[in-house]
Amino acid sequence: MNIESFDLERWQSVHEHQVEINLSESGVHPLRLRELVGAGDLEDLLEQELGYPQTNGTIPLRERIAAMYDGATAANVLVTNGGSEANFVTCWHLVEPGDEVVVIQPTYMQIPGLARSFGATVREVWLEPRLVDHAGQSGPGGSRGPADGLRSPARWRLDLGEVRAAVTPHTRLIAVCNPNNPTGARLDEAEVAELSAIAADTGCWLLADEIYRGAELDGRLSSSAWGRHDRVIVTGGLSKTFGLPGLRIGWIAGPAEVIDRLWGRHDYTTIAPGALNDRLARLALEPSRRQRLVARTRKRLRNNQAIVQAWAGEHQTVQQVPPEAGGVTLIRYAGSRPSARLAETLRAQQGVLVVPGIHFGLEHHLRVGIGGEPDPLHRGLARLGDLLRSASGPLASETSPTREH
Repeated sequence: MNIESFDLERWQSVHEHQVEINLSESGVHPLRLRELVGAGDLEDLLEQELGYPQTNGTIPLRERIAAMYDGATAANVLVTNGGSEANFVTCWHLVEPGDEVVVIQPTYMQIPGLARSFGATVREVWLEPRLVDHAGQSGPGGSRGPADGLRSPARWRLDLGEVRAAVTPHTRLIAVCNPNNPTGARLDEAEVAELSAIAADTGCWLLADEIYRGAELDGRLSSSAWGRHDRVIVTGGLSKTFGLPGLRIGWIAGPAEVIDRLWGRHDYTTIAPGALNDRLARLALEPSRRQRLVARTRKRLRNNQAIVQAWAGEHQTVQQVPPEAGGVTLIRYAGSRPSARLAETLRAQQGVLVVPGIHFGLEHHLRVGIGGEPDPLHRGLARLGDLLRSASGPLASETSPTREH
């Protein structure tokens, strides 16, 4: 097996704890333990034995996860060490050499990287920015810079006809991240239903990474692919929407017999979640706490998106399609400077870490986290703006994002 370099994760891992301002983070600012644990919980936590817990997650934790999916029970849930293990175990189980995997791009690059490492061919279908003019009419194509006021990006859209056309008799899996990392786009109910129908009609699996579900800026919960047919698998976790990445709790939701087989793969990886992590996850997903954590996340994202939108409106050299959900946004910038070089200059000279768009196959874009504290976001954007002004002219029209394959 040839495991390809995961450039996105390595870029962040090397630098995120060594910079003054980290805008590469894709979740929301993490909670402190005292914000999660009430005074009445502390004594119980001190009595927690630090042995192996139930290896697929304790029944109380799996029941609380199942409660987020209509009709699910604990038997439909496998607890993993983070959403990354959930995706890994699922791909390991499903993908064989010679298979084809249809991936909705841009995306968090774990699944396409794993698919290629397992010997599959990856077929890409790209989200495209759709535009709105003075009259509110939407349509495809590029856009002028913010200063011209004629057309501006409205949202990223998926052409489901292209998805259906990409599926062949060799397609084993369709993979989607919804809500999407790095664009912040989300599929609506009709789009999720049609994507599920494409998988059902063609006999392939649908893997929906829903790690950002619940992090919607407008407060409307994103549609889940869960339970639409017996070849749908959904992954999630506490890292993004809930602000608890340090607990390393993820999960897989799917048909009970599939979950049992995936548990067998989990036996070969991390075996079990940490006992204390499982206990804390149960606290986090207690319904009233869960609602408070989601409300905290949505408020923070709305406030920080307003900061980014105001900043983008002041710079003719940048453009943003406003995110609908999740802790990240894509910034398109003018000029020919490669995104990796621009991001490295920003890090080395300004102490600000962002993610180069090339790590998602999108050149001339940067991914900026909007889930952190507002003050570093203000300061980091100011430094990014100064750097872009020194290197770019106004943003010109283009028909689509520049991609690298």
